[in-house]
Amino acid sequence: MSWSAFAAIFGLFFVTHSVPVRPVVKARLQRHLGQTGFTVAYSFLSLIMLTALIWAAQNAPFQQLWSQTLWQRYIVFFGMFFVCLIAALAIGRPNPFSFGGARNDDYDPTTPGIVRISRHPLLAAIALWAGLHLLPNGDLAHAIMFGVFLSFAVLGRWIIDRRKKRLMGPSEWHALLRKTRQSPLLQTPANRIGIAVRIGIATGVFGLLVVLHPILIGASPLPV
Repeated sequence: MSWSAFAAIFGLFFVTHSVPVRPVVKARLQRHLGQTGFTVAYSFLSLIMLTALIWAAQNAPFQQLWSQTLWQRYIVFFGMFFVCLIAALAIGRPNPFSFGGARNDDYDPTTPGIVRISRHPLLAAIALWAGLHLLPNGDLAHAIMFGVFLSFAVLGRWIIDRRKKRLMGPSEWHALLRKTRQSPLLQTPANRIGIAVRIGIATGVFGLLVVLHPILIGASPLPV
C-alpha cells in the first residue's frame, strides 16, 4: 500500500466520523433512523472504518522510528484494562459536559461518578489507548495513526467545551462545573450493583480483547 492510499483511508475515517455528528446532519439522520438506529449505524460504521485504518497502517510502507521493548508491552497490557474500565464507567451515563452522555437531564452534580474525575472520560480513554499503543509501535505509519488519535482526543476536549458552553450558556456551564467539582473526588457509589456490573463488563471486554487481538490484529497483546 502506498502512502497516498494510507492518507486517503485516514481522511475517509475522519470524514465518516465528523460529518454524521454535525448537529444538522445528525438531526436529519436521527429523524430517518431514530435515536437507536442512528447509534447502531454510527457504531457499526465507526468499527468498519477503524478496522480499515488499522489494516492500512499495517500495510503502509514500513519505516522504523524506534524499537519495541518488553517494558512497553507490559505497560500496554496493564494500561488497557484501565482503558476498558474508564469506558465501562462512562458509556451510557449522564454527562452534560461531553459527547456520548445519556439521559443528561438526570445528571446530578452531587453524584457525578467518573465525571468528577474527567469531564470527557471517553476522550480520556481514547487518549490513553492511543498513547499506550504509540509506545511499542515505532514504525512511521502507526506513529502517525496513534499520534493523530492522541492529538484528536486532547484537542477534542477544548472543542467540546466550546460547543457545550455555547449550547448551555457560559454561566450555566461554569455553575454546573463548579457544583460537580464541589462533590467528593471519591465517594460511595449510589448504585453499588451497577458499578459492580460495569467493572465486570470492563473485565470481560479486556479478556475478549486479549483473545481476539492475535486474530484481528495479528499480534499477541501478552507481554511475554
